[in-house]
Amino acid sequence: MKTFNYILSHTPIKDLIDAEYLLSKKNILIQIFCGSGKDILETTIKEIKKLLPHAVSIGTTTDGEIQEGIVYTKKTVISISVFETTEIKSTHVSGTDYFKNGKELCQNLMQDNTKLIIVFTDGTTANGEEFLKGIESFNSSVMIAGGMAGDNGDFIQTFISDGTTLLERGAVGVSLNSDTLCIDNDYSFNWSPIGIEHKIDVVEANRVYKIDGITSVDFYAKYLGKDVANHLPATGIEFPLIVEKDGIKIARAVIAKHDDGSLSFAGNLDENDSVKLGFGNAEMIINQPSSSLEKFCNNNVESFFIYSCMARRRYMPDFIQVELEPFSSLASTAGFFTYGEFFHHKGHNKLLNQTLTVVALSESQGTNVQKFKLQDKQTKGFSEYTTTIKALTHLIEQSSRDLQSQAKSLAQEKQFSQELLDKQKLFMRHAIHETVTPLAVAMSNIELYELEYGKNVYLSNIEVAMKNIFSVYDDLSYMVKKNQITYHSREIDLLDYMRSRIEFFAEVAHIEGLSLEFKSNVENVMITFNETKLQRIVDNNLTNAIKYSEEGEAIRIRVDKIKTKVIITIESKSTHIINQDKIFEAYYRESKSAEGFGLGLNLVKQICDEEDVEILVSSDAQKTSFSYIFSVGD
Repeated sequence: MKTFNYILSHTPIKDLIDAEYLLSKKNILIQIFCGSGKDILETTIKEIKKLLPHAVSIGTTTDGEIQEGIVYTKKTVISISVFETTEIKSTHVSGTDYFKNGKELCQNLMQDNTKLIIVFTDGTTANGEEFLKGIESFNSSVMIAGGMAGDNGDFIQTFISDGTTLLERGAVGVSLNSDTLCIDNDYSFNWSPIGIEHKIDVVEANRVYKIDGITSVDFYAKYLGKDVANHLPATGIEFPLIVEKDGIKIARAVIAKHDDGSLSFAGNLDENDSVKLGFGNAEMIINQPSSSLEKFCNNNVESFFIYSCMARRRYMPDFIQVELEPFSSLASTAGFFTYGEFFHHKGHNKLLNQTLTVVALSESQGTNVQKFKLQDKQTKGFSEYTTTIKALTHLIEQSSRDLQSQAKSLAQEKQFSQELLDKQKLFMRHAIHETVTPLAVAMSNIELYELEYGKNVYLSNIEVAMKNIFSVYDDLSYMVKKNQITYHSREIDLLDYMRSRIEFFAEVAHIEGLSLEFKSNVENVMITFNETKLQRIVDNNLTNAIKYSEEGEAIRIRVDKIKTKVIITIESKSTHIINQDKIFEAYYRESKSAEGFGLGLNLVKQICDEEDVEILVSSDAQKTSFSYIFSVGD
């Protein structure tokens, strides 16, 4: 086979190519890589059809064109391959079901001796991954190559062609059918993951709605800045999400931004996928060629077709040719820069991003006479700028490795801490469980003794202490169990309930030289609430009032019903609370000399927040009051 590559300029196509020679050949494949837009592509395919009506032609708009080792933009490359024994067949599909498109296209192209299928899809609406799955569903062994069309980074409208048929959506393809054609392929990635892992939360196929709990656009704004987010998808192509599937790191580049903050990517992602942002590893790209060149040197390659990601050209515009020149030193080379590359590996079709994919073709056996000297090409074109780029890349990679190492260490420490915490919770549950029985026994015996022998000052003091312990026990029990059980609400006669709690604490208040007074502006009031939670609110406020009130004073408890609100107020004469905004914080105590850990009011605040109970605090030199406002309806 022979391949002739041309750059379309002011010279008419008929003067550019040797039509007389080509008309004498039977099997001709023409690939048109057009960066000049729809009109030029349409004109070109029509002129070629007139000149070479028997040739099979497919075309695509691009984000850059490759002719031999040179990269162009907004030009048109015409690649004409002449085969001796290989027959060529073309077809196209125009539906929007891309799985069906892939299957149908493969059905129309496949023959018993098909060695390669080259396919182009539109680049702005196609789901390339579903398309490749469709091909694989019909035949998983045939090698595929090609990519998704580009439109010079505008992401507005791409075009593909089959013969003289121009398509805005769908796919075009050719099959190369031969018993002697030798095909080999390879790819280079060289995009490295950086930073921490992120989780895909909400996704439908290739449209990602949320990452780490925020919209995809906000995610890019957070990690790459608002300027990048505002100019997606053009800016995002260089910073894809990288996910590992089947042991292969695969990039997923942004191809569309939506008004709801979601982003469409060139390939599918799954819910709960762990992804990292990626960056181009300039050091590895510059140090091309890859090992594939050594492999190709051992074969008599006659033509290379290269389908490379637009991000590679845009990320390193001054050095992308360093990557391409080695191929042209071995054989004729042509291709284009895509919005997604198609690659076949071990019986599976892969949609790749950020990669350079290459297909080597030959109809003759043997070995390339010309050998590529790696060191010569490596040093060509190097400069101080190159060294700076390599240094910055190395810095990013090393920083990323350090971050990963620290993250791993933190994860181990977190696991150790969680194990300790779990053991502590288990100990607390057991301790609380074992505490209630002796407390109950002690209280029962005090009551029995007083029934038989009457009040005893020493036992009364013990009873008061026991009731304080019971209150602490109830707080601890609630805190340990609150995330493990559901607290159901029921209808409670609030006045009877308040009287029962006041009676429980009456002896405690008496020992401290205090009295408890209760009033209400209604004769009865019912509220729907959980009794355990209500007890935590009432008991913590009563014990605090007893603890902080001045000796000889009365603690006044009121229940007022005003329209649809019920208000419980506990008022006492105590030390003026200065920092009223802090008293509900855990471990905060207004008086450092007071006993306790400052957890009671924090627990009350949590319950009130959960149940939409409003809290009002008032404190001055004369009195301190805590009011809790419940909504009860009419």
